[in-house]
Amino acid sequence: MDNNEKNGSRLDYENGKITPLFCKVFFPTLLGMIFNALITIVDGVFVGRGVGPEGIAAVNIIAPLFMVTTGIGLMFGIGASVSAGIALAAKDGAKANRIVTSAFLFSTCAIVVMVGLCGAFPYQVAGMLGCSDVLMDKATDYLLFLLIGLVPLMWQSIGMMVIRLDGSPKYAMMCNVVPSVINIILDWWFVFPLGMGVKGAALATSIACALGGLMAVSYFRFSYALKFTRRLKAFRNTVWAQIKIGSSAFVTEIAMSIMMLTGNVVFMKSFSENGVAAYSIACYLFPLIFMINNAVAQSAQPIISVNYGKGNRKRVKEALKVSLTVAFICGSLATLGIGLGATRIVSLFIAPDSEAAQIAMAGLPIFSLTGIFFAMNIAMIGFYQSVEMSMKALVFTLLRGVIVLVPMFFTLAAVFPKWGMWGAIPSSEAITLIVILITFAVSRRRGK
Repeated sequence: MDNNEKNGSRLDYENGKITPLFCKVFFPTLLGMIFNALITIVDGVFVGRGVGPEGIAAVNIIAPLFMVTTGIGLMFGIGASVSAGIALAAKDGAKANRIVTSAFLFSTCAIVVMVGLCGAFPYQVAGMLGCSDVLMDKATDYLLFLLIGLVPLMWQSIGMMVIRLDGSPKYAMMCNVVPSVINIILDWWFVFPLGMGVKGAALATSIACALGGLMAVSYFRFSYALKFTRRLKAFRNTVWAQIKIGSSAFVTEIAMSIMMLTGNVVFMKSFSENGVAAYSIACYLFPLIFMINNAVAQSAQPIISVNYGKGNRKRVKEALKVSLTVAFICGSLATLGIGLGATRIVSLFIAPDSEAAQIAMAGLPIFSLTGIFFAMNIAMIGFYQSVEMSMKALVFTLLRGVIVLVPMFFTLAAVFPKWGMWGAIPSSEAITLIVILITFAVSRRRGK
């Protein structure tokens, strides 16, 4: 932590001016999130250049497991942060400590079980994820080396949320930045000089995740108010409350996994392994879009949840307005950047004259429309999480990530065989945004 943080100058979520307060949390959070997304993107660049299109296709097959782990971490991170924030607003530090401790303990047990099953049945797991015989060896190699880092990845995901609530956004940022820099260095070393291929990329990711997880856990030895405790009174109720609040974050990651799985199936059917490789590039970019806009939602979350706990509706509304404005700007920039830079982006991953590259260059401008709609959706879903309207957040997440998305993939691919599948994700996000805005307008009219 920096000197201000060490001296205890915590952020005043109850009384500080909203815009400057949001900026103090947002910029370090954004930087940390971007570096976190770089773990995935750098994997793709080095694997694509070092192994080829089959390499990044194999990584994309296994990526849903990474998303599931991050989803569990974010679910408990958001759940713990909102619940602990309300507890701190009520001056109940002991309850806040129980909430944080139970989040780490329960989620660790869940990930350990998942890692054990995947390690025992790697070929079956890869097959369930839609892996073809051509990609099986590379996919299972990546899977087995990735499993090492999943538990600390979950610690890192929870820790970032709670550390920001504790008033240390810069340290939370470093929990992302330091591992990401290490990952870039190790990725290059393992994939190129050592020639380890996809195994090297997975090992680099696991080592980076281990470092980030240990940094997050070690923070609670010198935190301001939030510390691990052995007194876990009402453990079951505490965990269940966190799951309810953070469930939409988990479903968001599961939805991304479903997006990858469904897209892999559709692109494999339409363009074979080259189609999956092309789609993989979009899947590498999506976490970056997600992380940037998740930074917006997470930066507003402690401001909204603390003031919601205090009953200060005016400050809640002001924080939401700032969040939506920044989300729109970020979403617009993402759409323009991907749409106009499609050729250069694809060239980073694979040779531009390959068949997979040609498919990706044609499709990314359509996919880029996701940016604006997704940004607004995540900001609104984050708002509903922060004011304990977890059911609405969950419904909207399911709508954009499953209920609308899956039919869109198959319908648009059938109607427009050459490009329709690229429009499935932006169409799903646009429809969901319309539903959210109508719901929000109706609630405001009713005074809720």
